Amino acid sequence: MRASTGTILLAGVLLGAPALRAQAAAAVTAPGAKLNAASELVVKLVDDHYNNLKSLETQYTEHYTGMGMDKLETGTLLLKKPGRMRWNYDKPAGKVFVLDGKFGWFYTPGDAQAQKISAKQLDDLRSPLRFLLGHTKLKSELDGIAVVSEDGGFRITGVPKGMEQRVKLLTVVVTPAGMIQRMRVEELDGSATEFDFHGMKENVAVGEDAFHFAPPAGVSIVEGQPPI
Repeated sequence: MRASTGTILLAGVLLGAPALRAQAAAAVTAPGAKLNAASELVVKLVDDHYNNLKSLETQYTEHYTGMGMDKLETGTLLLKKPGRMRWNYDKPAGKVFVLDGKFGWFYTPGDAQAQKISAKQLDDLRSPLRFLLGHTKLKSELDGIAVVSEDGGFRITGVPKGMEQRVKLLTVVVTPAGMIQRMRVEELDGSATEFDFHGMKENVAVGEDAFHFAPPAGVSIVEGQPPI
């Protein structure tokens, strides 16, 4: 996301401006309703936090339930503007999802093929985090956006535009400073995937080669739709 004049607002909150924190803590918006001033402040806080972000490294836990499955996976996520993302799984070891700005690449150890899909056609459950990599605003990324105060932070909900045929609801839980701690994606089929982030390091040095995907020896690349 982009740097903007809202940086001044972000600085006021981070420096402890009590009036701004009090307004944000009062944010409660019903789904489908117009955002009130306090909720607008929270959304802008998140926007401004990530507008100033150049790169991010964080550990994550991914929990999927649905279709008779209940699986837990872990790994490291790297983000870098513009439009690059890498999910390195350590459980299962070797699984990887790379977004190089133009294409998404998917590989799971033991598979004979790796999948490639245009970033513009990407309908993967990790793709909502792409809004952190561009020049945009949460309000333009989510339909039916709503904000509720929760556990000292805030819960933002909505449906990612372009994913209405698959996603029922996206929930993003953020700190008072606007940093994303958790993301939950509920699908129309009743399944859900939750990502928890911890050990976050912002604006770290990340080489370009981190977003290059090279298939293992003997693995072919096919055009296709990414698996769950």
